[in-house]
Amino acid sequence: MIKPSEITSESDYLKRRDFIKKSAILVGAAWSGGLSLPASAKSPDYANDFPGLIKTPYGKGEKLTSFKDITTYNNFYEFGTDKKDPARTAVNFKTDPWSITVEGEANKTGTFHLEDIIKHAQIEERIYRFRCVEAWSMVVPWVGFSLAEMLKRFEPTSKAKYVAFETLYDPQQMPGQRRRVLDWPYRDGLRMDEAMNPLCFMATGIYGQHMPNQNGAPIRLVVPWKYGFKNIKSIVKIKFTEHQPVCTWNVTSAKEYGFYSNVNPHVDHPRWSQASERVLGAKFWEPKTKTRMFNGYASQVAHLYKGMDLTRFF
Repeated sequence: MIKPSEITSESDYLKRRDFIKKSAILVGAAWSGGLSLPASAKSPDYANDFPGLIKTPYGKGEKLTSFKDITTYNNFYEFGTDKKDPARTAVNFKTDPWSITVEGEANKTGTFHLEDIIKHAQIEERIYRFRCVEAWSMVVPWVGFSLAEMLKRFEPTSKAKYVAFETLYDPQQMPGQRRRVLDWPYRDGLRMDEAMNPLCFMATGIYGQHMPNQNGAPIRLVVPWKYGFKNIKSIVKIKFTEHQPVCTWNVTSAKEYGFYSNVNPHVDHPRWSQASERVLGAKFWEPKTKTRMFNGYASQVAHLYKGMDLTRFF
């Protein structure tokens, strides 16, 4: 269990929140949440919210998708099933304060303030291609920190073969949860070796600013070689488990959405092809691009699936 000494006292927590709001200069605790951006928002000034942001070589040379497109075309069923719904209905979503509960096969478990989780993290920008199962893609400058480094802090045991994630369940704030479109709360998971891959990222922002509500504020998962629905948003629970965890879309339609959900142009969705994609923001007359295996990250992750039948384990 988490040691009492590792828990921030309420008085210190509130003092630190006030300090951050006033100074906004501490990179390790540079998170204030609650930021919602109107649909008409223009691209923000870079590194406005993360003044010590470390730029990385990930995605160097990629053409970025516009900030407006990234923040107004979203799959986030908790806020509605239309891609324009989240930018409209998530405006008042409260993400401050925010805590994450850690459970299961680990030596350090408990409920942690988000700031306590990230205060020692190296805050980076990584440009990753994001691919939706619906055959569209975008290139996003994510801000956040390594998933592997975060998980190591909880000291998972040898029994931890998988790590599961869960989204907030709050129908009062998330109007989409008032409908039984999915089995709420939203859940997903990874094998531990997948989660510990250097590409996996916990994102707390985009374009140098805090994560917009509609994009998964205040913290979400980014696994760039998997389809978008594996990149769970607004995380409130992490559980280390010996057995394969429940994944919302896999439960909803196992024939369409596998546990692994790796980007694979050779495995079609039952209702459409995955062989090509359209970059978000491209003109309708512009040709689609060919989908790359593992979304273009094969050299970094193909070894994770060596010997597996990727048609069966899709």
